Amino acid sequence: MVPYTSVTENIRVTVRPVYLDGRSDLMMKRFVFGYFVRIENRGMEDVQLLKRHWYIHDANDRVQEVEGDGVIGVQPVISPGEKHEYNSFCVLETFTGFMEGYYMMETKNGDRFHVAIPRFNLSAASN
Repeated sequence: MVPYTSVTENIRVTVRPVYLDGRSDLMMKRFVFGYFVRIENRGMEDVQLLKRHWYIHDANDRVQEVEGDGVIGVQPVISPGEKHEYNSFCVLETFTGFMEGYYMMETKNGDRFHVAIPRFNLSAASN
């Protein structure tokens, strides 16, 4: 799994995508990709992940936007030097595509800021 990393406001986001062959179906044009995310707080204060916003692109130039509160049903508070990890998946109708987006974070004093999720490639031939 190739890691993709970005750093915004001392928050480091690393994503490792993987093609899930056993859950995919070539004949039905269903290509399933998992991705593992690590969010590290390299700053000096707690931050809370409030929202996520994803852009999911396939090879046919179709873009899906996905947004919502937190990640996997939680809005974690990440203390300095700590990390939050989770995994999820997406389904494309094409062999390849890519994802990118951002998280909305909030500090204890109510300041909000966006943290970039690095653009990462999805490829059924990557495994």
